[in-house]
Amino acid sequence: MATVRPPLQTLRAMFYAVTPNETSYATWEEVPNFVDEAVPYFLLFMVLESIVLKLKGKELPRINDGLNSVSHGLLSTLHSLLFRPVELVIYSWIYNNWRLVELPWDSPWVWFAAFLLTDFLYYWFHRISHESNIVWASHQVHHSSEEYNLSTALRQSAMQKYYSMFVYFLMALAVPTPIFYVHQQFNLLYQFWIHTECINTIGPLEYILNTPSHHRVHHGRNPYCIDKNYAGTLIVWDRLFNTFRAEGEKVVYGLVHPNTFWNPLYGQAVHYLYILGLVKEHKTIGDKISAVVKGPGWSPGKPWTGLLEDIPEVEQPVRKYNSDLPLWANVYVVLHFLLVIATSSLVAPYKRELGFLTGLGLVLFFVYSLTVFGALFDHRKYSSLMEFVRCVICVAVAHHVRDTALFTLSVAGVVEIIFLASAVLWGVLSLLQYNVHMITKKVD
Repeated sequence: MATVRPPLQTLRAMFYAVTPNETSYATWEEVPNFVDEAVPYFLLFMVLESIVLKLKGKELPRINDGLNSVSHGLLSTLHSLLFRPVELVIYSWIYNNWRLVELPWDSPWVWFAAFLLTDFLYYWFHRISHESNIVWASHQVHHSSEEYNLSTALRQSAMQKYYSMFVYFLMALAVPTPIFYVHQQFNLLYQFWIHTECINTIGPLEYILNTPSHHRVHHGRNPYCIDKNYAGTLIVWDRLFNTFRAEGEKVVYGLVHPNTFWNPLYGQAVHYLYILGLVKEHKTIGDKISAVVKGPGWSPGKPWTGLLEDIPEVEQPVRKYNSDLPLWANVYVVLHFLLVIATSSLVAPYKRELGFLTGLGLVLFFVYSLTVFGALFDHRKYSSLMEFVRCVICVAVAHHVRDTALFTLSVAGVVEIIFLASAVLWGVLSLLQYNVHMITKKVD
């Protein structure tokens, strides 16, 4: 079983400030889940970022956008409730059966070589994810926020790892599985802190490292930002392969054609549905295949990645999608969102002990809850009823799990009361909404 790292070490891991000696392991099962351990730091830094923005007189992160980003992050982890990490299982099998050389797992030289190789392959996968429509369908989730703050770093695709693993499998021919797993996590963790507008530049390190300034360009939808700065940790790859662009005019964030919804499940699937529409629309087999594998900007007669002049200029003033809720409803959603996150954290240590049906039930609960929150933010007419149903289910579940390993009797009782009161609230709102609808229908 992986041991929990000292807190300071977890913090240092977020900045790649660790040594080979303290992060080398004989088997991948021994490697700590650094990402899970970093969650408290994610929350802490997001709070600190908000304080800094407030002190600087800048706009604070929006609740709807922030919760949507974290919702995507939670969706991207739910597979772990159903099965072991597929990419590590396959990587380990390739390494055990097909490796070309036997490298020591505790060698600092192997550790540093793996760092460079992981980052190099990340650059190329990241570039592919912008230049192939089917891979972009997963990666666009990360770019869908019109904000750029630390919560944006958590906006991850549930499908992307099932593409990236095929690139990383090249490492399995030489790099021991635990070393790969360590660097896969560190590469991801490093990219958390660069999603912020609180830091301008960091001096000479801008020439070597990926920084907030470089990554802001990558998230921009200004024409000069498109398909630039793919780096994970080292910006040198972009400088070498001519994809680097320095930050210039004010960056406007998000997709070229921004989303106008807060439903995270739909956000994960929307571009796949768009590709399906393209395949149906095109007439020839060649064009149908091209619509899937070529760039998201491709169309018949155009180059693989499309034409830069097709990228629309950003219209000023920029209007962001912002169907917000009243203060009381925002407070309500935040409270219940925190309960969902707390539930996820509570079950995480037991995920290896969960049966498949229990894991599936939890996945469905999380997906449904996050979908309901999105519907509430989107002002969907059925959202009150959806939340009423969710609260009734939660009352039943809280009653069922009383005095178990997950909940003490008192905690379950408090949770049960919260959801019971919430069910009454949304039951009344649903009835009022239904009555208004019926009265309107009669008038019509």
